[in-house]
Formats: sequence, C-alpha cells, structure tokens
Amino acid sequence: MKKHRGMRPHDVVVLLKIASKGDKSWLMKELANELEISASEISESINRSIPAGLVSSDKKTLNKLALLDFLKSGLQYVFPQQPGPLTRGLETAHSASPLKNQISSNETYVWPYAKGNIRGQAIEPLHPKLPEACLRDNKLYELVALADSIRVGKVREKQMALEMIQERLQNA
Repeated sequence: MKKHRGMRPHDVVVLLKIASKGDKSWLMKELANELEISASEISESINRSIPAGLVSSDKKTLNKLALLDFLKSGLQYVFPQQPGPLTRGLETAHSASPLKNQISSNETYVWPYAKGNIRGQAIEPLHPKLPEACLRDNKLYELVALADSIRVGKVREKQMALEMIQERLQNA
C-alpha cells in the first residue's frame, strides 16, 4: 500500500463531483472526462481519499458525513484562499448561486476564466479546468461555489454554505 501524502486540491473537486451525481453509479473514466482530469489522477485522488475515510475501500461509495466534516473542519485550513486582483471570470463563493440570492455584498469573487463576463476578485479554483467542468454541471458548480464560500467567506457565509452543502448531500 502506498504511503498517504495528503490531499490535493483537485481531490475536493473529485469528491464534490461524485456528490453531484447523487445515488447514481459512476466510473472513474466518466469522472476523468467530465472534469478534464486524467484517469490516472482520478484513480490516485480516490486512492488518497480512502485512508481519509472519504470514499469506501471498494471505491464505490462516497462517505457524505466524512466529506461534510472535512469541508467544515479542514477545507479552509488545508486549501486556504485570499481574494486576489480584479479579473474577468466565472462567479464563485457568495457571488454564485445559491448564495448569490441570499447574501448582498459589494465584493464579487470569480475564478479567472477568459470566457467569463464578470469582473471580480480572483479566487484560485481547486483545479485549473474547474470553470469548464462547472459550466457543464450545475450541481457541481453549486457545490464547488459553496465550498469556495467556506474557503474565503465570513462566518455567516461559511455557516450558510455548510447548511446548503449538507442539504444537497442528504437529498442526493
């Protein structure tokens, strides 16, 4: 068995992609295509998530409670993010749905993305291909934007994001 060397940012994306599928079965090859991450990286990601208890040892089941606990207790410390310079991109965190409709803010956060049409402070995505993947999968987009709210948000935003993630995981 390989030595566990810690989680990588795209591991969170892989886990949230699996969560976005709900109870539907999934294949690593499908995840690779949908996320534009190589199949070997998907396999490595899932293998890193097994010892952490985030995915079952049979590589078929997401441990939703463990994922929620990781997002709540670890995400902001393991993959912290500070808003960067103004750039054009795709809205994230509280600037994207579903928090966009509930939080009024003068700050707009975006993932830098050349085809984006919103200007805001740059938030580095957990994976470079994340904007494209999110544009193809609205459920993934909501989950990742909520996760970004945990990474960069204030206390109220983080709490709201966690509640919304929990609701989505329970209903999936």
